[in-house]
Amino acid sequence: MAITSVTTSHHNRTLSDLWNTLPMLYGISAFAIFLATRLALTIFTGFDNVPVSSWPYIFLRGLWFDLATLGFILIPFLFAAAVIPEKWRHTRFHAYFGRFIAWLLIAVLLFTAIGEFFFWLEFSNRFNFIALDYLIYTQEVIGNIQQSYPVKTLVAAIGLLAAGAVWLMRGWFRQIEIGEYTRKTRVILAALMVLWPASAYTFANLDQMYASANNYANELSGNGLFSLVAAFRRNELDYDRFYATIPDGQAKAILKDLGVKKSGPASEAALANDASGPMPNFLLKRPKNIVMITVESLSGEYVGALGDKRGWTPNMDRIAGQGLLFDRMFATGTRTVRGLEATTLGTPPVPGQAIVRRPNNEHLTTVGGILAHDGYASTFAYGGYSYFDNMAAYYSGNDYAVFDRTEFPAETIPAANVWGVADEALFSNVDAMLSKPEAADKPFFVQIMTTTNHRPYTYPDGRIDVPSPGGHEGGVKYTDYAIGHFIDEASKKPWFKDTMFVIIADHCASVAGKVELPVESYHIPMIFYGPGIVKPGHFTDNISQIDVPPTLLDVLGKPGESYFYGRSARELKADPQGVFISNYQSLGYYKNNRLTVLKPGKVVESFTVDPITFETTPGPVDATLEKEAIAYYQTASRAFKTGELTAPWYAKTN
Repeated sequence: MAITSVTTSHHNRTLSDLWNTLPMLYGISAFAIFLATRLALTIFTGFDNVPVSSWPYIFLRGLWFDLATLGFILIPFLFAAAVIPEKWRHTRFHAYFGRFIAWLLIAVLLFTAIGEFFFWLEFSNRFNFIALDYLIYTQEVIGNIQQSYPVKTLVAAIGLLAAGAVWLMRGWFRQIEIGEYTRKTRVILAALMVLWPASAYTFANLDQMYASANNYANELSGNGLFSLVAAFRRNELDYDRFYATIPDGQAKAILKDLGVKKSGPASEAALANDASGPMPNFLLKRPKNIVMITVESLSGEYVGALGDKRGWTPNMDRIAGQGLLFDRMFATGTRTVRGLEATTLGTPPVPGQAIVRRPNNEHLTTVGGILAHDGYASTFAYGGYSYFDNMAAYYSGNDYAVFDRTEFPAETIPAANVWGVADEALFSNVDAMLSKPEAADKPFFVQIMTTTNHRPYTYPDGRIDVPSPGGHEGGVKYTDYAIGHFIDEASKKPWFKDTMFVIIADHCASVAGKVELPVESYHIPMIFYGPGIVKPGHFTDNISQIDVPPTLLDVLGKPGESYFYGRSARELKADPQGVFISNYQSLGYYKNNRLTVLKPGKVVESFTVDPITFETTPGPVDATLEKEAIAYYQTASRAFKTGELTAPWYAKTN
């Protein structure tokens, strides 16, 4: 009995010694913030999306990720506690410094928590690949935050909250300062410094977040700092290492059977043999020029012509009624660079970074490059600074001229924010560029990328019935106004009668949903418009952004479909194919009302999708669709790595 009592006493003494250490105080403070963040996000998301029955999963799995994250955060504090001599630890400087570090740590974690809330508000995700990208472009991101939120007030409130927390823990600090770190305590702290992060690194990984059928619950179970670091480590996901594969010959045979003409490196011989087919039946005549307006974050749910009843897009609805509306167009991803990748390269989204952001992405076979090689003036026009997201380097390296806000006269800009000039200024400068006498010397292809429909949603006053800043409603309404005004002004110019306009979104405003890849969240508008060129009507079959490049070449009567994984809309009408939706790591293939998803760890999942409501439910994997999905994504990923996407007029000189 006496032995048991002594053992318990020593055990309690050890726990007491560990409790009265600065690393324990810092760790408990951080854990409390992690828990409060998860609880707040869960409540904010709502009981409809996150039923109470899923809370044990969220918080127990969340505990695992929080502990793994703490293992890394506490390394310097565990090291300091293990090695700092007792005589230093009892100095006044150490006491004040310990309080300051506590204040700083709490303030930083509170700031991170608020950042996670705003990130969740926009993306319904914990910090991920998108957040990592944003850290690279600090000018735009910090400017966006300053223009969207009361930053000074938030920072002051965070500082006061952190100071209040330190004050409330003043008794704990005194206990730590008067106590002694025994040799046993220091050994335990040193062991924790090594074993805790090593265990977290070995046993915790991002894939463990996705064990539930409810994607909201999966995301809420994570830890933002953990997922941010994991996203950094997965900057580029090697397809062959992480995803299900099939023999290369089998993959190419499958694509050939599906009617995909791309079968290897681009060559001018293939282009010569790739004769253009008859004029698409949705045309009255072929246009000479094409202007493609890529609209920032324009979800299909915002567009009246696609069923919305709020009246946010009267101009686009009018244009859709006079042109060809694609009722079931789907974006390939969740970022602007994904939309630009698909609409220029016609390739399924490769896992990890979009090709627009990758090194060695010049001299590729893009639709603008093909047309430039054929005598067109190909231009990328952007309302912001085109260095953002590597757009300038990508487009200029692939035979486009780049035209951005740096070239817009100041008097043409009625308003601007950190992302770019008001859309009307972008359009008026493009109009002026196309209307110069020298522009009439050759046909042109222009891809315009708008910016206004993006937080902070600021624009000139007096244009629409929503004051600036106007949130999603104001952003959509203003962009719609700017597009309508541009089309009306262009109709007065000589080049208008020979030009087809394409209006398409880069991606949706949000991809939130109970499943990881909610099909409805990738539904975007596309409109072909040109009086005397395009027959009014509807294209009712599924079509992907990767089908845009071959469709545009087909419209112009130019060969080149064999350069792309996408296919012309003319062919899709007779032989529908799957479409591609993705985030940075999950790759979806939507066909025959089934969604096949390829995930890291060579995991393959399948879902049944209601064709009207897009409601998605898990189901058995269809072997044929699984092989088709693998064939597309595997060959596309390898094609970029091996140089098969290189334009033939560059390949022959290398």
